[in-house]
Amino acid sequence: MTRQRSGMVLALAMVAMLIVTACGGAATAGAPTNATSASGAAAASPDAGVPGPLLDAVTVRFGVFPNITHAPGLVELADGGRLSKLLPNASIEVSAFNSGTRAVEAMFADAIDITFVGPNPAINAYAQSKGTAVRIISGSTSGGAFLVVRPEIRTAADLRGRKIASPSLGNTQDVALRAWLGSQGLATDTAGGGDVEVIPQENAQTLETFIAGTIDGAWVPEPWATRLIREAGARVLVDERDLWPDGQYVTTHLMVATTFLDANPEVVRRILLATIQAVDFANASPAEAQAIVNGEIEKYTTKKLGEDLLKAAWGNLTFTVDPVAGSLGKSASDAEALGLLRDPGDLAGLYDLGPLNAILRGLGRPEVSGL
Repeated sequence: MTRQRSGMVLALAMVAMLIVTACGGAATAGAPTNATSASGAAAASPDAGVPGPLLDAVTVRFGVFPNITHAPGLVELADGGRLSKLLPNASIEVSAFNSGTRAVEAMFADAIDITFVGPNPAINAYAQSKGTAVRIISGSTSGGAFLVVRPEIRTAADLRGRKIASPSLGNTQDVALRAWLGSQGLATDTAGGGDVEVIPQENAQTLETFIAGTIDGAWVPEPWATRLIREAGARVLVDERDLWPDGQYVTTHLMVATTFLDANPEVVRRILLATIQAVDFANASPAEAQAIVNGEIEKYTTKKLGEDLLKAAWGNLTFTVDPVAGSLGKSASDAEALGLLRDPGDLAGLYDLGPLNAILRGLGRPEVSGL
């Protein structure tokens, strides 16, 4: 074990002990306290060496996307990873999704309990359920979206009459693209009309159509932006970080079904600890984290990303448990203005950050805020 790795294990052990202390110490099974769930178990990391079963058997049905904007989730859910160590008695079932719409449908169908997902699907799920079905409990990833275009396109005005792709109608990047075009005086509509024709299509298809010359650019997340640059000769016209305060905006966060959150507070607390650990690991040990993420991507898609591509795209992402709630609020407002979202109600209710902030306080870290 390297000195750096030993230091990380020790740090995680200290983190776990801090959380146990912050939550009132370890409790005896069958004697619940204010710091424990009905199972009577206080949160503890396996690195702290706490013996015996930590929780009763439980099934956790998790959703994740096999791409690098979900890197902390892939690290957390990898076989033998952080979540399995914090929930040793749990049956952890992982489903991979390629769109937030599908993940939300699965949650509404009671097929998953919790998922890493982008902001606009979370907004839509909250709106569709009239504020009852879902809650955001942590951030995961910020950044990593770009408008990339043909080399001859140098300004927004050059986009007039052009065809620009987005991942799907009303998704996070689609809303960002349409809102930015509007801010530049360029109109769009959902039928593909207006000053710029926006064409929703899957990211893999976008790479093909850009190479074929049938589109002129795309607003896409990583690693597709880097792939379009490296494999198809695109150039960056807009780095979305430049549009937000401090360059921070939510790309991925952690969303849970309210029924699961209410029924399993201790399980959720351990999931949050695993998420913190995964984010810390992704930031502190990027090479090791990239190897894990690439292995998970291969598991779900049968194909790894090139190591150089992965490293380049990784550098455009920020991993954080802060959900960067203000950017979600702005995205919702933009979607409403574009006619892509009906009144979602008071989005402040979408966030339940109390459990996360309790852990962060125990660690002596800054708390995060919702809307």
